[in-house]
Amino acid sequence: MTPDLFLKCALQPSAWDVAGEMLRLQWLGNHVPVPAVKALFATPDEAWLLTAALAGKTAYQRLDASADKGPVVVDALAGLLRRLHAIPVESCPFNSDHLLRLGEARWRLDRKMVKGADFDEGEAGWTPERVWTEMTSLLPLVPDPVVTHGDFSLDNILIADDGVATCIDVGRAGIADRYQDIAIAWHCLGEFGAPLQRRLLTSYGIAQADYAKIRFHLLLDKLL
Repeated sequence: MTPDLFLKCALQPSAWDVAGEMLRLQWLGNHVPVPAVKALFATPDEAWLLTAALAGKTAYQRLDASADKGPVVVDALAGLLRRLHAIPVESCPFNSDHLLRLGEARWRLDRKMVKGADFDEGEAGWTPERVWTEMTSLLPLVPDPVVTHGDFSLDNILIADDGVATCIDVGRAGIADRYQDIAIAWHCLGEFGAPLQRRLLTSYGIAQADYAKIRFHLLLDKLL
């Protein structure tokens, strides 16, 4: 039987991101479950990344289909986060820290690439520059560096029927503050209620959350 495959393609300037994701998949595969790379095809203008498809449904689909499964899904998310964040930082060749992302955000802002229409309800009516001002008011940030996924949303984590959680879309993976991942996962779970947000923090091992860091990372994510 021919295995299921997944093809991701992108034009420049995003084509380089596809090549970067291939490298991250190959490295992360030694530490956590990720799709196996089958091939990369690239030209100066575009790139295609072919990977093995993974079994399971996204964490969002699992939560949306059954509220009763919420605690099980959240515990699987927290377990994957703990495993990812336990990878020795000194072994990771990729940087994704907040200083790098601040530079990317400022570059996008200066070129009018950030659209306020994409902001959440809490920032409705805000300009991109106001998001920048609110975000930078939370600096300096003292990082707690770990190996992060970079976009740990409910749509980027697959959970198989046996409960095994795997990462997809790892193009932003690299060393960063651990709250980079925690903030996005916590925010996504807000759609399903505060109890699941609290369970994520508890299951991960956080007794007292740093909500200033959560706020910072969520605002920064809006500009990228």
